[in-house]
Amino acid sequence: MSATDRLQRYLTDERGSCTSDAVQERLEELEELDAAVGGPDLEADVDLLSALSNETRYKIVRILHTADEELCVCEFAPLLDVSDSAISHALSQLTEAGLLTRRKDGKWRKYSVTNRATAILIALDGSRSVAR
Repeated sequence: MSATDRLQRYLTDERGSCTSDAVQERLEELEELDAAVGGPDLEADVDLLSALSNETRYKIVRILHTADEELCVCEFAPLLDVSDSAISHALSQLTEAGLLTRRKDGKWRKYSVTNRATAILIALDGSRSVAR
């Protein structure tokens, strides 16, 4: 059964009857909806959420947010049970996703959260109290 056939069955169940014009009209509405949520913003959001989908990366963002100051790359090792290379890789991914900023201070690299990371964490914290 094609997707159009299923849509026609659904519209018939919902409306009592369904013409091919009604199916076409609904398809056009759905395509507009798809176009409204797609595009570069969707891809960027998925990249951002993917960057947070790992416990180490998420914890790094949380630590920086809670610290409310820059931290040196070397300060993460005592807090995370992963290798130094895993920490460096995680920091790079988070920086590329726009969740962290990085600056060089002599021979050290220091990291801080971006406003976007802070907004996401605030939204996550607030969503815990929302009951359905």
